[in-house]
Amino acid sequence: MMQSMTLFKLKFGLTSVRMRNWSVGISVMILTLIFIILYEQPGHRLTNKNHTVDEFDVEGESRVQEPAKKPHLISLEDLDYLFSNNSVYYKEEDETNGFLVWSLMRPFLERLDALPETGQGIEEAALAMKGLVSLINKEKRASGMVSMKARRACPDFVNADLSNVLELPCGLSEDSSITFAGVPDEHSTSFQIHLVGSGILRYDVNFSKPSIVQNTWTEKLGWGNEVRCPSHGSFKNQIVDELPLCNEQTSRITLEESSNEDAMMDDFPFLRGNPFTATLWFGLQGFHMTVNGRHETSFPYREKLEPWLVSAVKVSGGLKLLSVSATRLPVPGEHHASLAIEEKLKAPSLSGTRITLLVGVFSTGNNFKRRMALRRSWMQYEAVRSGKVAVRFLIGLHTNEQVNLEMWREAKTYGDIQFMPFVDYYGLLSLKTVALCILGTKVIQAKYIMKTDDDAFVRIDELLLNLKDNPSSALLYGLISFDSSPDREQGSKWYIHKEEWPLDSYPPWAHGPGYIISQDIAKFVVKGHRERDLRLFKLEDVAMGIWIQQYNQTVKRVKYMNDKRFHNSGCKPNYILVHYQTPRLVLCLWEKLQKESQSVCCE
Repeated sequence: MMQSMTLFKLKFGLTSVRMRNWSVGISVMILTLIFIILYEQPGHRLTNKNHTVDEFDVEGESRVQEPAKKPHLISLEDLDYLFSNNSVYYKEEDETNGFLVWSLMRPFLERLDALPETGQGIEEAALAMKGLVSLINKEKRASGMVSMKARRACPDFVNADLSNVLELPCGLSEDSSITFAGVPDEHSTSFQIHLVGSGILRYDVNFSKPSIVQNTWTEKLGWGNEVRCPSHGSFKNQIVDELPLCNEQTSRITLEESSNEDAMMDDFPFLRGNPFTATLWFGLQGFHMTVNGRHETSFPYREKLEPWLVSAVKVSGGLKLLSVSATRLPVPGEHHASLAIEEKLKAPSLSGTRITLLVGVFSTGNNFKRRMALRRSWMQYEAVRSGKVAVRFLIGLHTNEQVNLEMWREAKTYGDIQFMPFVDYYGLLSLKTVALCILGTKVIQAKYIMKTDDDAFVRIDELLLNLKDNPSSALLYGLISFDSSPDREQGSKWYIHKEEWPLDSYPPWAHGPGYIISQDIAKFVVKGHRERDLRLFKLEDVAMGIWIQQYNQTVKRVKYMNDKRFHNSGCKPNYILVHYQTPRLVLCLWEKLQKESQSVCCE
């Protein structure tokens, strides 16, 4: 059993700060230091699995000492604004209310051991809510005129000829791409491409020592470990979306073997004075750069640098930029405010219906196309349409006000969205998991609760058949990992410091693209976090495993049901769940099920 920390309830108060009569010299020193710190921030320097099911009963073997955690104070003013702004909330009795979980989340955010990004997530959510309220009020006053303008503000394509800055109105999504056409200056030593958002992705082309350097900066971590092509050392054999970090031909450049610059540049993709076309595109796992049609570099997504967080592209250094454009940008799937929506796509009424399964789909604001693909595919199962199975998207607010306005319209149209009182950061996913448990125990009473992602395809019929023959309590069902270790590589999206988890292995946990828990476990999670008996952990699927281990040791023996038909990555025939499916593939899988009545893949 994991030993619980003794936590104190966080009391908030507003402190007034009074200026004192310090000497002029000390004041000047302080102001100078502040200026230097602000100026030195990089953001300020920028100018331009087979068909068998295995069952396991796992006993806890050790008691884990909780690591010491630093307090992360939350602004009372931001919390007050978020939880008292009645101007946008629906009526509480409306089951399609997108804020049913909202007010219930406040006690779970006021924690001394809050996740590191909680303060920032709430602060930005308060700003986002203010912007959303303003747009909603303007829309009401303008009788739809703002509505049309806002809709055009999330275009599928943007360009910026001869400009070194390209604004991305609603961010990026997987499969988006940015294409650059330019000519490096004859005497330039380097040029840079920066993707800017909550952090910075730096793509630096160096001519004096032919190389391409990729790195990231975030306020929390500063500059991470750079990836340099040609590759040397630990990065050499890494792959992202089945592509190497560095193109093999480029990697043949060996500076030590030649002093002839022309020879060194033979395989280098960029040449001074020569025009090029380069495309930066966004896959499932990372960023990729192709130059003149050849893949050159890849770079895995890092925390706070997922595509949806990118708001602009900036180019600087010795490059004459001819054009830059971005395509396949996230746009709403329907014109919610003006077109008639098919009734079958709206969330059915749950009144008087006994809910067997609540499916919580974790999504982010500008993943419009993914949500529409799910509504048109597996959310059309009869069990879903009848209300026996309820499906809800859990979405945090976005830093872009136009995205929030489109989400607001989407929520009102379909009635299947639950907003979170924080901005969607990867490090806050565990808060979504707690919110899902609240939704399935306090709002929509469900026998079982499932967590999945908006790029997963779920066989609802097969799930219900399997659950029918299994216990209704103390159950974890999914693709379970019984022997996994923390990722200790700093800069990784899944990096875990020893202070966060001191052991060399995790307790059993089910992979995040899809797992099911019984209602009693969900109640245990809610109660445990309300009373501060459970610790928060940023990897939400591992966190659920940690919480279930404590349930297993203190309440009831848990049945761990491992099903290899839950596929964590890609698709295999005879599946129950498959992950990493684009909207096109999701619709294809559904069509094949309808025509062939069997689970076959579309790739």
